[in-house]
Amino acid sequence: MNKINADMSHDDIIIASALNILEKRISYSSDDLSMTSPAICKEYVKLHLARYEHEVFACLWLDNRNRVINFNKVFRGTIDVCSVHSREIVKNAMKHNAAAVILAHNHPSGVSEPSAADRRITERLINALALIYVRVLDHFIVSGSDSYSFAESGLL
Repeated sequence: MNKINADMSHDDIIIASALNILEKRISYSSDDLSMTSPAICKEYVKLHLARYEHEVFACLWLDNRNRVINFNKVFRGTIDVCSVHSREIVKNAMKHNAAAVILAHNHPSGVSEPSAADRRITERLINALALIYVRVLDHFIVSGSDSYSFAESGLL
């Protein structure tokens, strides 16, 4: 859960509150805990990643019923690039005993369209994770209030 404290700005408090609400909706302890709604998932990753001025690559780890296990920011980059290593993603999948993953990263540039590098890393991660039977359900690119879904665009 996200903590709200006195040092946070008004906007940060609103974002933290929104994340708390979304985390309760997808909480592992509820009956409605599967990540089957692309809209909720998209909002969740947007709230987590849109505010960064540098690229962040994250994974939303899911169990075999698409219930959320963990959301973790795996890599931090610069304003226009983030190195993503398949080995580290596979290690994280094993650590969380995940059956599926939703990949997500941000584009501080304001353009949510995937680059050629984004497409290549997505393909590499799909292939690497398939070796350990982890399904890649989607890859979201977040840019401000906009987002791009590989699945919705037919790229997965």
